[in-house]
Amino acid sequence: MNEFFAYGEKVPGYDVRVLNEREARAAAGILFIGAFLGLTNGVMLGTAKFSEYFVTFFMIDFIIRVIQPRYAPSLLFGRFFVRNQTPEYVGAVQKRFAWGIGAVIAIPMFYYLVIHFEPNPIKVLVCLICMGLLFFEAAFSICLGCKLFNLFSKQQARYCPGGICEIKQKDPIQTFTPIQKGIFAITVFVMFYGTYAYFTKLPDRTVFVKKMKNLMMTDAEKQHLEEQKMDEEFDNF
Repeated sequence: MNEFFAYGEKVPGYDVRVLNEREARAAAGILFIGAFLGLTNGVMLGTAKFSEYFVTFFMIDFIIRVIQPRYAPSLLFGRFFVRNQTPEYVGAVQKRFAWGIGAVIAIPMFYYLVIHFEPNPIKVLVCLICMGLLFFEAAFSICLGCKLFNLFSKQQARYCPGGICEIKQKDPIQTFTPIQKGIFAITVFVMFYGTYAYFTKLPDRTVFVKKMKNLMMTDAEKQHLEEQKMDEEFDNF
């Protein structure tokens, strides 16, 4: 019974209980896909039905993670896909803190999307932040909640993903030369401008593009559009 409530696993060579970061990353990727499908269904098809099921699963999954992660459905899915890979062990206590943040986000999302449906831009932004956290963990093995753990706990995190909790000097392959910095900066600029141009220059053929174009318009552009619509209605009349 004591072992059932013990958080994390005992692994030889580690003096704290640990979890497998590989299955956590796989689970984050699976959940990101579900969140992305829910967002696209809501924006492009005008239905939140998929999101209702996903948010319900997401909340239950994260509550289980906080209580006992070895029985969380998404982590079991992740374990299935990475079961033949060498485990990457990380401290369990900071992962529990990070997943606790996820549970705190999931509970109000469940209320406002499933029980009392009230969508608005702020709640969509919360969903986007949650998707960002999942993406960072799945793609880059960056656990932002684990980094926050050290700010709120006297017990410093150990065995963080990628060894980010231990102070170390970067190897040359981890640094940027001036030319690489320039290429990186130009790439980021082109990506942001390309995204802006995509939503503002393309014809409004989908609900998603219409909403994004409206969000990116200035007040003057919105006023001009309204005047243009009024002129067209007057001419038709």
